[in-house]
Amino acid sequence: MEDFNKLMQENFGQLTHQELALIYSYFHEEKLNKNDFFTKSDEICDRLSIVKSGILRVYALSEGGKEITQWLSTENFLMTEIRGFFFNQLNRWTIQAFTDVELLTITKKDYHQLCKEFPKWNEIEKKFIIKCFAMIEDRIFSHLSMTAEERYALYFGQNKALFNQVPLQYIASVLGMTPETFSRIRRRQTENS
Repeated sequence: MEDFNKLMQENFGQLTHQELALIYSYFHEEKLNKNDFFTKSDEICDRLSIVKSGILRVYALSEGGKEITQWLSTENFLMTEIRGFFFNQLNRWTIQAFTDVELLTITKKDYHQLCKEFPKWNEIEKKFIIKCFAMIEDRIFSHLSMTAEERYALYFGQNKALFNQVPLQYIASVLGMTPETFSRIRRRQTENS
């Protein structure tokens, strides 16, 4: 629970011990085995989770059938499919366990109950959605303003361990580049270090 409390405080501001205990009481531990699905596209996501350990991959298929990896979620990230969970629309993204994953999960039903029992949760929800939009804006800005080399360097600096844990074509996809471009940049970065 200590990690949960720290994560909530870092992301959503000061909460009392009683508030944290109430929020935590709505979450339950969940495990996914490697390759299990958290949710699939064309379903409606029914849970929001905190990744305790492991890696989740968020991806979709393009019209040509190519997999597009949108995100690789690691420890202490909040995970849901926003369209499904918050807007009750069919998911755009599939979320799958790349490794064995441990989660702290709240169901959509319990989430709504928490909103009723703890009105301050609506403020926390707003901060969560704002944080998601800010992350999206940052990614769009980096794709528009940075070279492929700069995007690679930034992502590598923030997620160095992932480069040894997942196939590099997934990271290339997250960065919006082909595996060939990614490999050329990686080779140059390795030669220069």
